[in-house]
Amino acid sequence: MGVTNSKLPLKVTNVFSDNLLLLMFIEPNISGERRGWIEVICGSMFSGKTEELIRRLKRARIANLRVEIFKPGIDVRYDETNVVSHDANTIPSTPIDNSQTILLMTEGVDVVGIDEAQFFDDEIMNVCELLALRGVRVIVAGLDMDYLGKPFGQMPNLLAIADYITKLHAICMKCGNIANISYRKTNQEGQVLIGEKEIYEPRCRKCAHEK
Repeated sequence: MGVTNSKLPLKVTNVFSDNLLLLMFIEPNISGERRGWIEVICGSMFSGKTEELIRRLKRARIANLRVEIFKPGIDVRYDETNVVSHDANTIPSTPIDNSQTILLMTEGVDVVGIDEAQFFDDEIMNVCELLALRGVRVIVAGLDMDYLGKPFGQMPNLLAIADYITKLHAICMKCGNIANISYRKTNQEGQVLIGEKEIYEPRCRKCAHEK
């Protein structure tokens, strides 16, 4: 016969609560030793990836941690320098064209945020791994799939090495179900096409295959 949580000994309940808090706030280091790790936030456009990235980075700053944020130089949809979510939340960042630059600009940093990781070059995975080995918490956000529903850029590799993965979903603009594909409304081809609501809308798998 099972034992309900209300009848668990206080010591066991406290241990359970402590473990739950560790999971909620993604703070696995309980030994006092500086350890780095990689968090990846993925999903379709309009799913809240950048919003979640900004939330975690702002919490890190509240904790008086040294934070640096980077985004690809080609992404100037909302702002040339700031990382900006679709809901207009913003945080200052450094636009870069080469992921290796991140290693040169993060000496003594506790937390590194990287937005739109799918647009970075092939070295972004190695950069994140090196940062984690330095003891840095790395938080990456990006599209896991392109407009055709295919793996996008280096995101599959980043997901493979991540310690923690958060998959977010938007709402399908056709049927209202969960959406995981950034459907392109124009006839333009090519995997990389920077745009917003005038070009893309979130769709579920079924609706994305309906023309």
